[in-house]
Amino acid sequence: MTCKDDGNRPASREAIAKAGTLVVKVGSSLLASLRGGLDTAFIARLVGQFANLAEKGKRLVLVSSGAVAAGTAELGLPARPIELSRVQAAAAVGQVALMQTYRQLFQCYRLKVGQVLLTRDNLQDRRRFLYARNTLLAIMEEGAVPIVNENDAVAVEELRLKMGDNDSLAVSAAQLVDADAVILLSDVEGLYDRSPTQPGARLIPEVREFSKGVLAMAGGPESGLGSGGMASKVNAARAAAAANIPLIVVDGRREDILLEIARGRQVGTIFLPSGRRASSYRQWLAYGRSLDGALLVDAGARLAIVEKKKSLLPIGIREVRGNFREGDSVAIADLEGREFARGLANFSSDELRLAAGRRSGEIPEILGHLCVNTAVHRDNLLVFGPGGAGDGEDAAAGLKP
Repeated sequence: MTCKDDGNRPASREAIAKAGTLVVKVGSSLLASLRGGLDTAFIARLVGQFANLAEKGKRLVLVSSGAVAAGTAELGLPARPIELSRVQAAAAVGQVALMQTYRQLFQCYRLKVGQVLLTRDNLQDRRRFLYARNTLLAIMEEGAVPIVNENDAVAVEELRLKMGDNDSLAVSAAQLVDADAVILLSDVEGLYDRSPTQPGARLIPEVREFSKGVLAMAGGPESGLGSGGMASKVNAARAAAAANIPLIVVDGRREDILLEIARGRQVGTIFLPSGRRASSYRQWLAYGRSLDGALLVDAGARLAIVEKKKSLLPIGIREVRGNFREGDSVAIADLEGREFARGLANFSSDELRLAAGRRSGEIPEILGHLCVNTAVHRDNLLVFGPGGAGDGEDAAAGLKP
């Protein structure tokens, strides 16, 4: 059963309670400590809730952090390693301990588990994306619970850039299995209007638009164990919005929190999408790939893309940022750098710098060879809705001209 009320209205908490497929992500701070290792008592309570929901017919995917923290404790290290290879070593050791614990506890309820390790490369390549999807669906069809984690032992880029929080991975998993909702179990109750440590801080129970105010409330990462934080969770919610998937952030330490959500109780912060779902392919375009560059376009090009549903032509491009190749993923932004669309480039960055502002008929002569006349074709482009997944964010700011 789907949690969407209809094609136009956003999902409600009551509809989420009826969801058939749920992706649950649990953070490092809940699962393990650097000194004490895995918190088996917490994991046992979590697994018990999974078993309860599975008995009610829910299809479940668990996205689990904790490998590096568990490995740090297993190896007797005084703190999380700094050297990349040692972080990966801790992840490799910790992943074994983590899966052993999950397997033993799920066996208590006669449930089997399957481990799926992913990297960003797995999701950027369309063919690998589909392979991962088929694997996850097959595990679920066999009645087992997929346990997903980033492959920290080999994911060099994610660890180096500290982009390896599993919040975004949970949304990717939800897109892979067409989940009805994502639940992020955190060490905070949800999104607050200011730091929850400040007097008078108020929990925001529901978010429908990703305004600058909401982004400001999210702040930056605060946990010393993982690389997430509320900013990471809000970004994950924005990605989920493109797939019309509601996302809930809750305090994972709260007793039977998953069961409360399944009863439709008002807990944590729910991020509600607009009700318009992009195709699986366009979701992958926007969130299954990392950005390689940005194209700043004039008002006429923005109008053609957003209102007239046209492709991006070179004549509308005013600035090219970053260095990318044909087929790479690029942000499309207005002249102030606000991203409103994302797609695959038909030219390299060097070619587009030559072609920018020129009519399509002039491009073959400028480049010296026959070529397509669109910079980004409409079929390979996702436009973000008002207040939606990319509207208003200066995604191009970090890319050099």
